[in-house]
Amino acid sequence: MRLALAALALLAAAPAQAQLTTCTLPESLTVPRTSAPSDRQPRRIVPIGNYTLALSWSPEHCAGRQRQDSFQCEGRGNRFGFILHGLWPNGRGALWPQYCRPAQTLSPAILRQNLCATPSVDLLQHEWAKHGTCMSRTPGAYFDRARALYGAVRFPDMAALAAREDLTRSAFIRAFLAANRRGTTELTEQGLRVQLSREGWLEEVRLCLGRDLRFAACARNAGPAGAPGEKMRIRMRP
Repeated sequence: MRLALAALALLAAAPAQAQLTTCTLPESLTVPRTSAPSDRQPRRIVPIGNYTLALSWSPEHCAGRQRQDSFQCEGRGNRFGFILHGLWPNGRGALWPQYCRPAQTLSPAILRQNLCATPSVDLLQHEWAKHGTCMSRTPGAYFDRARALYGAVRFPDMAALAAREDLTRSAFIRAFLAANRRGTTELTEQGLRVQLSREGWLEEVRLCLGRDLRFAACARNAGPAGAPGEKMRIRMRP
């Protein structure tokens, strides 16, 4: 409960996000697909060591998945930049907890409350089942934490960065940190990972958090940071 309240307080104090996003909720929602453990993704309960806040770059996601995520990717007046992929609990070593408890189907109220941050009912269901059940007793508490942390992050001018022919991973990180310098996130270069596709397109930014859900330097289980001088590109439209 204290973590949830702290995260909500962080959201209230945060400045507006430096990103243009238009989101109009549909009149009706589809029932999300069930997400459950399997032989390849088994139920696993291990102590939590830290957390990851994953923010996906929507135009890159939609470049190859328009049919799968129609609300996010097929227009209808909506426009998404960085979306909340999820808040993930990590273990203290190489393994992480997942599918800790049976997950109920998310209610329409929960889906509507979160769909503009995570614009896929199936992804919302998956995040609750795989990650949220290891962190919270209710989906509302889990998504409140995730949305609060997401809302505290500011973003650089993505169009300007996309126009740069000399953009590198380190230059992008500097711009991302500069956008958050006056905020309350306390991000550092050691506290984020930039995920690129094989062709060098921006896919996702992952922010590392400690056990107190405050932004922190990434632990070893966060994976490699990638080459700072690696060239990268940003897709502005699918």
